[in-house]
Amino acid sequence: MALLSRTPRAPLEYSRTLWMRLWVGAVMVFLYAPLIVLMIFSFNDSKRNVVWRGFTMKYYDKALNNDVLVEALVNSLTIAALATVVSLILGAISAVMLWRFRFPLKGAVDGTISLPIIVPEICMGVAFLMFFAKVQWPTDLIWPLNLSAITIAHITFCFPFVTMVVRSRLASFNREQEEAAKDLGAGEWQMFRDVLIPHMKPALIAGALLSFTLSLDDFVITYFTSGPDTVTFPVKVYSMLRFSVTPEVNAASTILIILTIVLTAIALKLQGVKAIAETH
Repeated sequence: MALLSRTPRAPLEYSRTLWMRLWVGAVMVFLYAPLIVLMIFSFNDSKRNVVWRGFTMKYYDKALNNDVLVEALVNSLTIAALATVVSLILGAISAVMLWRFRFPLKGAVDGTISLPIIVPEICMGVAFLMFFAKVQWPTDLIWPLNLSAITIAHITFCFPFVTMVVRSRLASFNREQEEAAKDLGAGEWQMFRDVLIPHMKPALIAGALLSFTLSLDDFVITYFTSGPDTVTFPVKVYSMLRFSVTPEVNAASTILIILTIVLTAIALKLQGVKAIAETH
């Protein structure tokens, strides 16, 4: 068997490819160098955090044994999980409604759903603060009032992103698949479950990851809707930063970064395994 030789590139094409790779590499360094520096200095054995004094893990131990910080992280994860589930349901329903049906004031509804994406977060935070200050809540709520308010605010902020992602995915859907399913005797619910949802699944996973990330690291809206007794992880880290940037803050931030990367990798892995299984 003759060996296939690679076609040599022209000098101009090689130069363009080299410059493109250098440019992409420079952009990646610009974006991720601060995160790498933060993670490195989380192991710094110095309180000043500007000069490297040696390697240590004690600040991770301090961060994990900080009850207030751990409680804030649990609050953030709980709120993010609830906001993701509800945003996924509302976003998928809204996307299907705007994609399939025609109804009066459809453009107004579409624009209203898109408002949380367009409006600055500071405006939304002030609006939520005024709204929850005026609403009379029941006194026998099981969950703390401030956590409920934060969750509602995060759902309002996150589900439009899911709607946009799922709606973009539905634009590539072939309507003939619906007609084929109905010709084979499938009802509306069965067609939606077995035909439409599998087509939307990549967008649903992407929307869930986007919602979880947005909710987990949101600061502005959370700052206006949280109270003195309920704090989330970003708000707690901000309160720690007001004094100084210490390795303990870097360690807490590194834990959050690693947690986000692990959850994203698991979701992408599950999506890839499912896609491989569907091809066989």
